[in-house]
Amino acid sequence: MDSYIANFPKYMVYCVFVACLGSFSNGWVIGSPNVPGEITHNCPNGNAHIYNRAFPDCIPMDNALWGFAVASFCVGGLIGGLTAGSIQTKIGRRKAIVLNNLGYIIGGILIGTSVHQAMFILGRILCGLGCGMGSLSIPTYIGEVSTVKARGAMGTCNQFFIVIGILLSSVIGLPLAKVPLWRINFAIVCIPAIAQFFLMNTCVETPRYLVSVNRIDDARNSLQKLRGKCDIEHEFYDMVEGYFGTAAAQSLTHYQPHSSDIEKADIEEGDTKKDATDHLTATEVVTTHTTSDDSTFDNAAEDTHIVAPISQRDTMSIIQIFVDPVIRRISFTVIFLHAFQQLVGINAVMYYSTAIFTLAFDANMSKYMAIVTTAVNFVMTLAAVILIDRMGRRPLLLIANFGACLFSILLVIGYVYTIPALLVLSVLMYVASFAIGIGPIPWLITSELTPTYASSSVGSTATCVNWAMNFLIGQCFPVIFARISGYSFVIFAVFSAAAFVFTLIFLPETKGRSLESIVQGFERHRK
Repeated sequence: MDSYIANFPKYMVYCVFVACLGSFSNGWVIGSPNVPGEITHNCPNGNAHIYNRAFPDCIPMDNALWGFAVASFCVGGLIGGLTAGSIQTKIGRRKAIVLNNLGYIIGGILIGTSVHQAMFILGRILCGLGCGMGSLSIPTYIGEVSTVKARGAMGTCNQFFIVIGILLSSVIGLPLAKVPLWRINFAIVCIPAIAQFFLMNTCVETPRYLVSVNRIDDARNSLQKLRGKCDIEHEFYDMVEGYFGTAAAQSLTHYQPHSSDIEKADIEEGDTKKDATDHLTATEVVTTHTTSDDSTFDNAAEDTHIVAPISQRDTMSIIQIFVDPVIRRISFTVIFLHAFQQLVGINAVMYYSTAIFTLAFDANMSKYMAIVTTAVNFVMTLAAVILIDRMGRRPLLLIANFGACLFSILLVIGYVYTIPALLVLSVLMYVASFAIGIGPIPWLITSELTPTYASSSVGSTATCVNWAMNFLIGQCFPVIFARISGYSFVIFAVFSAAAFVFTLIFLPETKGRSLESIVQGFERHRK
């Protein structure tokens, strides 16, 4: 069986699962302050050593300092995202993921043993460093090891594991929301981090990265291991061609695609293949399926007639991705998707859902409703894993943006007219809308749209924008919410509407297409 029509080879699924342990750690860092937050910084005994001689009962902070301490992991995320691109280019995707865990391990220990506000904040920043690096390296790894048919589901697992981390941190945080157990709650992140630190060494490096550093034989072996018993020759040829060009690919792989190979793949993939070609011009389709036979093969052939000769360039810097017209368009598409992911306001809801629910419930019930919100996030992200390779990325994201806009407006109406039921329904449906598309798809699209030679720079820039917007919302929303309360969601409704229009106009469908063909689809924009 050709590897292009493979679904879920066991070893590939194992590698994705191990990579997603880092996503779980990310989710735990996000959710860990939610439930035990009050006892962490505002316990009855303050910094007195009542329960333990070595550690104070809590780390006293006023609300402003606590807000900064919680959001400080975004600073680490920003730094991690900025540096992750160059790191994963130099040492590879797999080793970059291993390195991510040092931030979680050291940061978790610092917070768990903190005796001063500075230790707590430094621990959060270090955990954020792991989050930022993992936000780029994990989706990149998953995108580069996954089969075409399973790439959507596998890519969505990144967000799914983040949501699992948030949910479990909230649930486990309930019994740990007391002195001195709150320290354990923050230190638990070390467990998945240590597990991934060792388990990641049982996974292969991505074949596309190995091709990019000219380790062709290692790349072939890596791809074969990921695809099991499937025939990898066609897929491996396309990988090499996408980076070095047709003549070099024929020489290095000793494979020439025949029309019969393509017809067979088209028959077996059916509608999936049709979706892939819908976004290519006739010239590009012909170019994607260049055919030859032994009698016409020429080792001295030139690549001037091949679309996307740019793929032979060296790794692009952040400046270079904005100079090349094709990569610039890809970059702006990815960057805007990441900006909108935060500007629609999901973290405002997740960080302050308890405060929002107090408009409808008492304080104790609001705490449990916040956990219900996280549970809705979990269920709908699972739905996204199931639907993304059936419906496609673009329709799912359009539905999500429309839902976020609609339920932001309904939340404002529920606030203005004091309708508790509408408030609760709007928040839950808003979270559901986010989880079904806005949450997972930008991270998946980053690895799908971007060629290997530009992926690190584009990914770093997009990740930095994502974390910067995250920090901006975390710092600005409390001020805005304090002044205009529920009306603040009008702002998020506007951004959701803008995201809908942007997706409708600029985002191509990537379902069922190889990474190389997706990039070639943008070549029409080269001038």
